[in-house]
Amino acid sequence: MTARPPSRLTTLRQASRALLNERDDNALRRQSHAELSPLLWHVGHVFFVENYWIAEQVFGDTRITDRWRALYFPEECAKEARSSRLPDPKALYAWTLEVADHSDFYWRCAQHHHHALLTDGYLSAFVCQHYAQHLETMRLAVAQLDLEQHRAPPIEFGPRRSKSPRVSVPGHRVTLGTASIEAYDNEQPPVERQIEPFEIAAQPVDNAQYLAFIEDDGYQRPELWDDDGWQWRCHQDIRYPQHWRADTDGWRIPSLHGTGAAHADEPVHGIGWYEARAFARYANARLPLEAEWEAADRADALSHKQQVWEWCDGAFAPYPGFKAFPYDGYSTPWFDGQHFMARGASVHTEPEVIRPSFRNFYPPTHRHVFAGLRLAGGSGNGGA
Repeated sequence: MTARPPSRLTTLRQASRALLNERDDNALRRQSHAELSPLLWHVGHVFFVENYWIAEQVFGDTRITDRWRALYFPEECAKEARSSRLPDPKALYAWTLEVADHSDFYWRCAQHHHHALLTDGYLSAFVCQHYAQHLETMRLAVAQLDLEQHRAPPIEFGPRRSKSPRVSVPGHRVTLGTASIEAYDNEQPPVERQIEPFEIAAQPVDNAQYLAFIEDDGYQRPELWDDDGWQWRCHQDIRYPQHWRADTDGWRIPSLHGTGAAHADEPVHGIGWYEARAFARYANARLPLEAEWEAADRADALSHKQQVWEWCDGAFAPYPGFKAFPYDGYSTPWFDGQHFMARGASVHTEPEVIRPSFRNFYPPTHRHVFAGLRLAGGSGNGGA
């Protein structure tokens, strides 16, 4: 049986642990957004989860997990209750070293052990992806902390590009999803679809284009919005992206890369699915269907990728023949019609989750994520 590549897992562990050195104790413990856990919790959680799968699930050793499951299993400890229960950063740092040693012992044992989770390196890929996804979430938390603590310089917009050129994608059969060992359950089994001809923007919508939407009263025009989206916008008094700040000397927008001001032609981010849909109507376009986005990606029709997650039309739903694995809770609870697709990757996404088939999903009101949009046009028939 194949265990995980030790060098990559070591790198992901180090990147997670390093975040403990980037903020003071108060910042590490603070819940910077209602939908995000404290940085301290994320760091402890990823080491705990690795140990849960390799030590407890494969070898039955619960010495570490029994003590910490009430804190690091998300369903057993609400986000708002986590801060007060966390150890201090130095203690947590030392604990992660101990847990890593304990897990490494079992990774070595796994080389000579037969278990379904170890087949073809499945568990090592699963664990590495879990670290990778939480690293991006931790970077979201850092971005929210920086919004509280720093003011980006005013952005210089200059001449504005009104529209992005579009690429025509001909109708064709495409295989969505993948049977690769690293795939999550919601990417499986692969399914064939007939895609009708459509057009898709060569690049995502940028800050300057989005500013035009704001200045043309896009947030004040109910005809551009879904009914639920308009009610949410009004109730929450949403008037611009979550990361934007209006000031007397102009807009202050932090860069996607986390330092300094954004550029006018940098992809807009900090918008939810409702906002993306409203902008698409404003632009006399639409969001791409998830199947169209994957088809375009597989056909190399997308440029300027991996800058922001790109909202797609349609709710998160299982492919025909879906089977939950390795547990019910990763995908199944979110097939509720209230979570929507964001495809691609952001500048903060680790390589483990960058693939055409990867399916990210959020509620339509999530604006703290590194998500923007790419426009589409044409029939909008995702195939059957």
